[in-house]
Amino acid sequence: MGDHLSRDRIIAPPAFDRWLVPPCALAIHLCIGMAYGFSVFWLPLSHALGAPACTNLPAALTSTSCVWRVSDLVWVYTLFFVVLGLSAALFGSWVERVGPRRAGLVSSACWCGGIALGAAGVFLHQLWLFWLGAGVLGGIGLGIGYITPVSTLIKWFPDRRGLATGMAIMGFGGGAMVGSPAADRLMAVFASPGEAGVWQAMLVLAGIYALFMTAGALGFRLPAPGWTPPGKAEIVAGGRFVPLGVASRTPQFWLVWCVLLLNVSASIGIIGLASPMVQEIFGGGLFGQPVRFADFNEDQKAAAAAAGAGFVGLISLFNIAGRFFWASLSDRIGRKAMYAAILALGAACYGLALPGPAAAALPLFVAAFALIASMYGGGFAAVPAWLADMFGTKQVGAIHGRLLTAWSTAGVLGPLLVAYVRDARLADGVAREAVYGPIFLLLAGLLALGLIAALLVKPVASELWVEDEEPSQPLLAAASAAPPAAAWGLRFAAWSAVLIPLAWGGWFTVQKAVVLLAQ
Repeated sequence: MGDHLSRDRIIAPPAFDRWLVPPCALAIHLCIGMAYGFSVFWLPLSHALGAPACTNLPAALTSTSCVWRVSDLVWVYTLFFVVLGLSAALFGSWVERVGPRRAGLVSSACWCGGIALGAAGVFLHQLWLFWLGAGVLGGIGLGIGYITPVSTLIKWFPDRRGLATGMAIMGFGGGAMVGSPAADRLMAVFASPGEAGVWQAMLVLAGIYALFMTAGALGFRLPAPGWTPPGKAEIVAGGRFVPLGVASRTPQFWLVWCVLLLNVSASIGIIGLASPMVQEIFGGGLFGQPVRFADFNEDQKAAAAAAGAGFVGLISLFNIAGRFFWASLSDRIGRKAMYAAILALGAACYGLALPGPAAAALPLFVAAFALIASMYGGGFAAVPAWLADMFGTKQVGAIHGRLLTAWSTAGVLGPLLVAYVRDARLADGVAREAVYGPIFLLLAGLLALGLIAALLVKPVASELWVEDEEPSQPLLAAASAAPPAAAWGLRFAAWSAVLIPLAWGGWFTVQKAVVLLAQ
């Protein structure tokens, strides 16, 4: 089995169809993308025992007699992305060394094993075990599973790197869109008096994800050194590259690190508050009644919550679509130009969304945040392609892994900035509908700093590049031949396996978005 997983044994034959690799990447990213959807478990868990809530975090970690608060549970969300960045940085070189098949299987074991261990924590009502399983072990699976498909696709699509990374990372954005409604329905199946059905739903999801991720990992192949895409004889996979140790010390690496940090920090915190934000700013305008959020009755709260869920669904769709659109566009206009565009447009959108001019224009506000969400996703999706442009594809997975520490930092910094300013203004007695203006200006300023960093990026000095020592294989020209007709059936089956679940999740998300747009 070890030989079957080794990097040398998964080199594809010259006529291998490269369009079979993206479904393998999507299979992994759709599963680990459920990290974004874990909030579906918070409310059921916070009512699980029918007992008083834990009074503090130390008590919650080990007590079996008090109910976990949502504030205790959301630490898993923080752990996901902190551990993701750290594990991607630590294991990036290992992923490149052992190849995507072995790395994909390790990712599956960590992510699915982490969810299963987290389910045990829920069953035993031990919060520390839930954190350890889902947050830490699952986070390691996230980090390895995030960079492995991206690194592999970049090697197969040297002619369309943005398209390749957009396809993979679109799956990560869509994971919650599929996993959240699935988890909701599983909990409904297993729920009973005194039982929320959370641990059972987590175990079922872990089993399903294990099947998908294992299939995706075993389907990975690597192009032979010197391989050329069909009809692109002038573009050769592999070749010259900048070594990891050199790349991570260049100004270009740290400028791109700053771009990712600032783009994510300017989006992740406010997107996390999307539902309460739109309810507080527009109040009864969400359902056609002239009433402020602070004066809502119970029926109005329910109507506003439905509209807020629609807003979240809409920006989720744009987040996913933006990953594919902006990354693909970068193949045409260049990575630097694309980042300059999304950072400048993002800052402008925050200006349009300011409570003053936008207060009477819900469609303008929704459009601004839909664009912000798309550019947030696009910034994630195009950055591996930018790294491959600057440093070559040989060690891009390892370089990308180190860059993802910017994501970990932003995952803490962004929400803290937004929460601090919001809480401070509420404490000062500012009306809820007027709280967000300074926040939007602060986030626009972060994007402006990111724009400056992006414009400062220059090509890497030629003397830092080295030649790939791997020998070229014979008969590489055969790779340019079109795949046989039978390959289309295999393509259809592979793509259907990932697109059908994505379409199913998309349908539920569209239904939520219609609630808002119907107002």
